[in-house]
Amino acid sequence: MIPTLQVLSDGVVRHWREFQPLVADQAALTGEQRQEMLPSGSQVKYENRIGWGVSFLTNVGALTRPKRGHYAITDAGRQLLTKFPNGVKESDIRMLGKDPQSPIRVYQKSERSTNALDPITVHDTETMTPTEQVQSGVERIHEEVAVELLERLQGKEPGFFEQAVVQLLLAMGYGGTTGSGSVTQLSNDGGIDGVIDQDVLGLSRVYIQAKRYADSNVVGRPDIQAFVGALSGKADSGVFITSSRFSDGARVYAEGVPTRVILIDGKRLTSLMIRYGVGVQVRETYRVVEIDEDFFA
Repeated sequence: MIPTLQVLSDGVVRHWREFQPLVADQAALTGEQRQEMLPSGSQVKYENRIGWGVSFLTNVGALTRPKRGHYAITDAGRQLLTKFPNGVKESDIRMLGKDPQSPIRVYQKSERSTNALDPITVHDTETMTPTEQVQSGVERIHEEVAVELLERLQGKEPGFFEQAVVQLLLAMGYGGTTGSGSVTQLSNDGGIDGVIDQDVLGLSRVYIQAKRYADSNVVGRPDIQAFVGALSGKADSGVFITSSRFSDGARVYAEGVPTRVILIDGKRLTSLMIRYGVGVQVRETYRVVEIDEDFFA
């Protein structure tokens, strides 16, 4: 991570393909090290490690992504470089994130993460079984992807976000076997952003409200009240999805109102998108085998 920050310390915005070889130069990698592949043979090892470093640094605010595939150092990244000029561990950076005086952000984890399999909290991987190590790695990948998913969603126009949540609910099976879903008109939608017909005739419908907000823009009780009002006379339930989060007042109101309203915040949204394959694709598949006892019976 430090060689990456050193390369980007000149303030130039660079594409990841441009600065990866520069980071290799900064780290004085040999020709043999630059050619070493991952055990799967799918990627050069040093590029993979730089990718992980960049993802982590972006997560905690040391790097920024001005546009797709391009990165630049932030003031937090410069302070990190000053504090750890000779190298740094993720655990050190995470500790900084807990300091309210530090410009480093708290590492954002997805809902899918489990502390028991967190590769950062489990320092001695030798105490983990191979299966646990695989599961830990997968969870780590999901954490990183979830953070970038949310950034991408927040950077798109509201219409794109509305279409994305409709696609997600369809992928989750709410359209039934022959149902369909659609985004309502961008104006005069009466507080309804999407509708999913769970049967061909549209007798059973799921109504959706989608708010593409930044993290700082919290969905409050008035937003939920307005959605409940829009559902009046149409349905006795609905789904409110946001890319930010809900206030305590919004959650209390949703739990107490007769109309059933399901609230999905940004963290749960990205978790569901990963689970149901919306906005993501499978990059690689690994097979874990065990002895077939029936074969030797």
